[in-house]
Order: sequence, then C-alpha cells, then structure tokens
Amino acid sequence: MTEPHSQRIVSLLPSATEIVAALGCADRLVGRSHECDFPADIAGLPIVSRPRIDVDASSAEIDRQVKAAEQNALSVYDVDTALLARLRPDVIVTQDLCAVCAVSLSDVEQAVCALTGAPVDLVSCRPSKLADIWTDIRRVAKALGAVRQGNRLIERLTLAIEGIESQCRLIEPKPTVACVEWLDPLMAAGNWVPELIARAGGVSLFGQAGKHSPWLTFEALATADPDVIVVSACGFDIERTLKELPTLTEQPGWPDMRAVRDGRVYVTDGHQFFNRPGPRIVETLEILAEILHPGRFAFGHEGGGWIKP
Repeated sequence: MTEPHSQRIVSLLPSATEIVAALGCADRLVGRSHECDFPADIAGLPIVSRPRIDVDASSAEIDRQVKAAEQNALSVYDVDTALLARLRPDVIVTQDLCAVCAVSLSDVEQAVCALTGAPVDLVSCRPSKLADIWTDIRRVAKALGAVRQGNRLIERLTLAIEGIESQCRLIEPKPTVACVEWLDPLMAAGNWVPELIARAGGVSLFGQAGKHSPWLTFEALATADPDVIVVSACGFDIERTLKELPTLTEQPGWPDMRAVRDGRVYVTDGHQFFNRPGPRIVETLEILAEILHPGRFAFGHEGGGWIKP
C-alpha cells in the first residue's frame, strides 16, 4: 500500500477536490476534472476530463444534448486515459450519483482498465442527502490515511450547521420555498437541498431530501405560489444564470406570483455552492439563511453567493 504522504491523487469531482483540500491533502493532488476550480491553488493541475457536450449552450440545448447522449448509452464526459496513465495516480476520487453532474464511476473504471502497473484505489462519492456528505468525507479521509482530520472536519461542519439551524428554528412563520435547479426545462432542487432549506427555517415545496431532483412545470410552480423563489442552476454561476433567467421570468403569470410581487426572487451561484456536496455546504446554508430571513443573518454572501435580479 502506498504511504499516505507519497500518494498521488486525481479528483474528478469538484466537491471531492474540496474535501481533499479541507483534509490538508491538497499537495497530493496531481490531476483534476475540468470543473474542479476550488481552492484556487489547484488551477495549475492537469485536467484529465472534458465534456462531450457544448456546456456554453442554452439550458434547453444542454438538456437536449444530455438526453441524446443517454439515449445512445454514451457518456457525457471523456477521460484522458493517456494523461491518467502518465500521472500514475494511487487514488482516484469520483462519484456515482449523477452521470450528468460529473465523471461517473463507470467512466473511471473504463479509464483505469487502460492503465498498467500498480493498482488504483477508486473512491466513489454518493451524496444524496446531508448525512451522505459526512460519509463521503469519511470515505475519502480513510483512503488518504487522514481519518482523524476527517472526523475533525465533520465535527466542525456539523457544529456550524447546528448553530445556524438552532437560530432559524425559532423564527416564525416559516416561508415556503421553491428552489429551481434547472431553467429549461424546469427542475426543482432535490437531494440535500430540501434538507438545507428546512434547517434554514424554510418549507421546501418541491423536491425531497435524499431523492433526485424532480422535473417541474411552471403551472405547478405558479399554483404552489411560494413565498420565496431561489434559482440555483446546476453548474451555472450567477452571471450565467441571469442570462438564462428570462426563460422563467417571461412565462405568462410570472408577475402574478407572490414571490415576484414581494421582491423575493433570488439568484445564487449554484456552481460554487448549492451543487457542491462538500465542505462549503455550510456556506450554502448560510446563503439560505440570509435569503429566507432578511436582516437577521449577515454572513457576507450577498453579491457573491446570491443576488436579487
């Protein structure tokens, strides 16, 4: 077995890269995915994956390309097996929750088959709810020989979440919330997001904790008439989301919704926060607390993590 201090790690998942860094093991990273961009000092690492679809296309076109790839049993991503072989990783971290969000376990297994030499430890993250994020941290920490660091990290994150939740629990009434994860076609946020909304003192109207994000019709959104609408488009930052927002705001009936009339529509950085089940899940909760309870919380995320469009 490779000694932890001499490990060579390739991360194919942004949240996993953040976990590795939070465990104090960023110096062992030798490769990353095309989406791994935090912390900033990993930017110079070789990129071992790339999308097969046009990620700069509109939401509707991206959705069409992804569905076409799935119909033809094709992966949405390519893994550079030649580069992977040159990097000689001991550990590769990936995921098997969503084949659209990041390089999947099956893609990595195929790539590893092309490698020769020493065996590679594949660590696959499966975060469908908040507790799974702690499990993934433990899983990565074990593979890196950093169990104590993993336990300390989980304790720190858990205490931070409990501190925010204890304050939000006392606030009444609880605003109803629609969190939108994709704009065209509409999709509501699922997995860990409904749980975060509840911990931030809100009532999630769509999506269930621990379950995949469900499709959503505008008619259902309008009928539910939420107090708050949070747009956290998967893989999009605020600027990109604002470009896509008219597909929602130009719908007939949009001006009549309670959240719109009350000025309680918010655009967040889904790419950096809501869609990353890693250490910055605490920042996501902070963003929700700021949004749901104006004036009560000021963590400093307005303007960077979220805005009012």
